[in-house]
Amino acid sequence: MWLVAGLGNPGQRYQGTRHNVGFEVVDRLAERGHQDFRRSWRFPADLTEIRLENQRALLCRPRTYMNRSGQAIGAVLRKKGFTLAELIVIVDDTELDCGRLRIRRRGSAGGHNGLKSIIAALGTDDFIRLRVGVGGKPGERDMVDHVLSGFDPASRQAVDGAIERAADAVGVILNVGLDQAMNDYNG
Repeated sequence: MWLVAGLGNPGQRYQGTRHNVGFEVVDRLAERGHQDFRRSWRFPADLTEIRLENQRALLCRPRTYMNRSGQAIGAVLRKKGFTLAELIVIVDDTELDCGRLRIRRRGSAGGHNGLKSIIAALGTDDFIRLRVGVGGKPGERDMVDHVLSGFDPASRQAVDGAIERAADAVGVILNVGLDQAMNDYNG
């Protein structure tokens, strides 16, 4: 079984924002598996289990805010007995153009506060991450305002396509392997 965590901020206020693209990918995976998320009383997260072809996955949406994602993911990982090799984290990336994907076996947080929190909680950066491009900030706009804002129609269309491809990529990672997913989806 795998642990697939999509990062975002809980609550209606943040739905549809750049920072919640990770939530949107795991939501799409849950839809494909005909499952609904349920609030966990054991962990600060919403969870659901799905099957993607031959593999099972526990989908996780932390109920902590982005900067504390590691609290939820670390707790689920340890108490449910997952290894680091069974963890996939899905995040937004302002360094990638809208709609692009980048899958990595490990790496730094790259300035992403959610990844920083997970790395601190786990004590390592040795886990798979799937980054979904949400576009860089325009001009003088504050980065926080940028990631907590929505998309213009053209960008939204590109991101919606990326969400579908990211869900496909998770299926490839689980059933075929990480190298194949990186070959097929990085770009």
